[in-house]
Amino acid sequence: MDGIRYAVFTDKSTRLLGKNQYTSNVESGSTRTEIKHWVELFFGVKVIAMNSHRLRGKARRMGPIMGQTMHYRRMIITLQPGYSIPPLRKNLNQNT
Repeated sequence: MDGIRYAVFTDKSTRLLGKNQYTSNVESGSTRTEIKHWVELFFGVKVIAMNSHRLRGKARRMGPIMGQTMHYRRMIITLQPGYSIPPLRKNLNQNT
């Protein structure tokens, strides 16, 4: 999945899970239709709506040079009732 970076677990995103809405950070150059296609194809779900907003990068200093982290986009994906995305967990007992 090229466009989707990772799932976001904040207080707001945890609240939205009750409304069947999932939050994830995506590549800033990705379009809504690309992300919708990837989510439906990879997870086998039906997407009703997608909301997005762009988050600016944070200012960072490395010695005398002032820089910035990369900008990114956050998508809130609403699924049809009856569909869900399984949480991505890491098995703690597995030695990798």
